[in-house]
Amino acid sequence: MSQTRRLAAILAADVVGYSRLIGADEEGTLERLKALRRDVIDPRISHHHGRVVKTTGDGLLVEFSSVVDALRCATEVQKMMAERNLNVPPETRIEFRVGIHQGDIVVDDGDIFGDGVNVAARLETLADPGGICVSARVQEDAAGKLDLTFEDMGEQSLKNIARPVRVYRVGRTTTEITPTASPVEIAPSLALPDKPSIAVLPFQNMSGDPGQEYFVDGMVEEITTAISRLPWLFVIARNSSFAYKGKSPDLRQVGRELGVRYVLEGSVRKAGNRVRITGQLIDTTIGTHIWANRFDGTLDDIFELQDQVASSVVGAIEPKLPNPRSSAPGANQPRAWMPTTSTCVLSRSSTN
Repeated sequence: MSQTRRLAAILAADVVGYSRLIGADEEGTLERLKALRRDVIDPRISHHHGRVVKTTGDGLLVEFSSVVDALRCATEVQKMMAERNLNVPPETRIEFRVGIHQGDIVVDDGDIFGDGVNVAARLETLADPGGICVSARVQEDAAGKLDLTFEDMGEQSLKNIARPVRVYRVGRTTTEITPTASPVEIAPSLALPDKPSIAVLPFQNMSGDPGQEYFVDGMVEEITTAISRLPWLFVIARNSSFAYKGKSPDLRQVGRELGVRYVLEGSVRKAGNRVRITGQLIDTTIGTHIWANRFDGTLDDIFELQDQVASSVVGAIEPKLPNPRSSAPGANQPRAWMPTTSTCVLSRSSTN
């Protein structure tokens, strides 16, 4: 059969920790994967007009004619997977990483090749467990058409791809509610305190340099300390939050386990003398983003930058949280701990 070319949206996915799962329970893992294909993945692909090109033991490659269809399919599958994993122990969960790219592909005897396929496969490796990463072409085409948030991860050098690719992490929908969860499933394991509550989770080190972990952890500690100064806000201790370091838990589950309504998560990326910090505030009761922002600065004074970012984060999220003292006299007066001057190069731009 002769080769043909066409533009397509390519979805690449694989199972996180597949070798570990197979090593622990080969027969059970294969049976569960088979059931997931039958009950979740294949029906969603068919519903959104996708074509499964090939499958491997731990992944699959799917072609769509529409970027919107590809993203809808991916987000629905990941949401359904999160629901199925709600009461499954972390060590036995089946979670997928997904990458989506739109590009020119070569079709040969039903199989597909080319840069479009290769980029999608590389994007998948950047995604968190249960997450989705897309290229700028996908983000541009989907923006405004789907109720999703996109976190700019900057330009990434992908293995065996000649040019850098701008990558976006797909966030939860702004109206996402789990309709199939029963009241028993969504009830918190710990009762929520009688005032707004928040946990600051360990930020992701996006620099690819393990040596930067100390800076990332220090940033989280500074933000936690700054937020804890709000007398009307209940803040989970750093040690409890850092139990999630290196993991990608369902944030609704984190809310139940820690007994908090809000979670602040983020990432840090360092390039030369500059650093970029992103932050996202999530309501764990319904799994929705209520605030997101990005901060850029220099590393001439690490501690000063940490202080400035922490204060900026607190100043940004404070109006988003219900304050039981907001109607009290003097509630709108400036707080003594908020800085009034800045000597650190710092810019903030909204990602909403």
